Amino acid sequence: MKKRVVFAAEIAAVFIAAFFIAFNDLFYSFDSLMRDKLYQQPRVINNDIKIIAIDDATLRDVGPFGTWSRQVYADIINYLGDEPAVIAMDIMVFGEMDSEGDEALKKACEDSGRVISGSYINYSTAYVTDENGNSYMDHFHIDQVEQPIIENQVVTGFVNSVPDDDGIVRSAILSESADGTEYKSFAATIYSEYCKRMGITENTPALDSNGRMWISYAGRPGAYEHIPLSSVLKGSVDPKVFKDCIVIIGAYASGLQDQFSVPNSPDQMFGAEIHANIVQALIDGKCPVPAGRMMSSFICAAAACIVYVTSRKLGLQFSTPILLVLAGGSVAAFAAMNASGITFPVIYLPVCSAFCYLVNLARKYLEERAEKKKITDAFKKYVAPQVVEEIARKGGYQIKLGGENRNIAVLFVDIRGFTPMSESLEPEQVVDILNSYLNLTTNSIFANGGTLDKFIGDATMAVFNAPFDLDDYVYKAVKTAWAIVSGGNAIESKFLERYGKSVSFGVGVNCGPAVVGNIGCDFRMDYTAIGDTVNTAARLESNAKRGQVLISESVYEQVKDRVSAEPIGEIPLKGKSKGVFVYSLTGLNEESETAVESSLA
Repeated sequence: MKKRVVFAAEIAAVFIAAFFIAFNDLFYSFDSLMRDKLYQQPRVINNDIKIIAIDDATLRDVGPFGTWSRQVYADIINYLGDEPAVIAMDIMVFGEMDSEGDEALKKACEDSGRVISGSYINYSTAYVTDENGNSYMDHFHIDQVEQPIIENQVVTGFVNSVPDDDGIVRSAILSESADGTEYKSFAATIYSEYCKRMGITENTPALDSNGRMWISYAGRPGAYEHIPLSSVLKGSVDPKVFKDCIVIIGAYASGLQDQFSVPNSPDQMFGAEIHANIVQALIDGKCPVPAGRMMSSFICAAAACIVYVTSRKLGLQFSTPILLVLAGGSVAAFAAMNASGITFPVIYLPVCSAFCYLVNLARKYLEERAEKKKITDAFKKYVAPQVVEEIARKGGYQIKLGGENRNIAVLFVDIRGFTPMSESLEPEQVVDILNSYLNLTTNSIFANGGTLDKFIGDATMAVFNAPFDLDDYVYKAVKTAWAIVSGGNAIESKFLERYGKSVSFGVGVNCGPAVVGNIGCDFRMDYTAIGDTVNTAARLESNAKRGQVLISESVYEQVKDRVSAEPIGEIPLKGKSKGVFVYSLTGLNEESETAVESSLA
């Protein structure tokens, strides 16, 4: 029950965290870039939208832009005549330049009846009070609307572009109100006048909660057909090219400083091209709006919870495909919904889902690591620590029933006179003696790379060269036996003083082939060695006297250059029809002080 409550609390925490992140748009900049990549895909350009460009070639032919007479614009309008549906001048025609040129421009606009000119809104930041008496900071407070000198002869629309916080133009303000007067944007005015001219019913664009239209860019910088203004002035372009078209006259040279960052290209786009994209979006009805923040945040949080539960309960085999399908499917679904007019944040669902997946992946890793450490620590109680570390490092050892034939060395050690001694001591005293003895034998075995096979009452069995190969394993088994006997001297004096009882050991060592492996059943098994080699070692130990190490002839032949031993001769062993030639170990020629010190620790 407690686990269920904890798990439910974890899911609730995941939901709240994911909802909070998505609702507060904490990764706004990154999400904006991803939305740009996914949603701002180019589509077919409307060839009825053309740009007459004030480009570098025009500036070379006509002269610096600031020195132009308004007669230039009048000549362009007169030359185009009645061919275009709309002529939109994305040019700040403010103040007087020369009376003759201004009068010519006014007359040309009046005669044409299809010219639209740009106006400009001066915004400021100010505290304002709404109709309910609530004060708030208005970052788009309208101070003034600057109108062109030809405002009485043309329809006007404000040309302001409003970049996002990262400087990219993703949305457009289509209308503003000030002092009871409504002002349309330049692009919205172009679209409205074009529809009137062509007898088209206007689409009503969808706007976001801030009253802005999100721009679905059809073309990248340079995509719309643009014709140098100087070419039109020279008469080298037939006016019929512009038949029933929207003609936008605007800056197309970097020096005119009318360029902006856009979401569909690393290159900047001229203002005239941005207006062209907005107009085409209005014509095409491509005005997607962001989904409600509450709904999109709920979807993100729900998806994160699904991934958290599946990755926690089902494991990597099933949760990984679920994560990939959910992340990939969400992106595909978002793209499809954007095409239908609803825009979702892109990164929050896959990022929150992936984070939940990684949290459970890390949890699983830590749990497995803790479990592995627990098993390793437990295994170290039976096998030399360096052997366990090798198993953990290579990870190649499989615990399964069955055995293998290996050449090993086997050591048996037993307390001499333990049974009568235990009868004359208190249980606590017996345990104290036994634990000291087992500590000595275990440390000695592990110090020399042996495997502790088992405790048999007051006896200990160890094998060398299993389960992994051990260099010089026969000599290490002999070193272990000598370390046990040497360490027994300290134990014997200690317990003689404490309990009035002496403790000493008999040790037997043999080597040869044996079957080594896990013996038992699937749910309970014991790693051990069996065979005549093992039985002989046990018989040697049973024949050893107090403080004596008996080794077989096969052992002696392999270590005789490094040990001192006295031949005992052939002795009969219980259960064997033929005797075994035995030696009594008296010392090591290359004694390892480290092994002895480790055994006494």
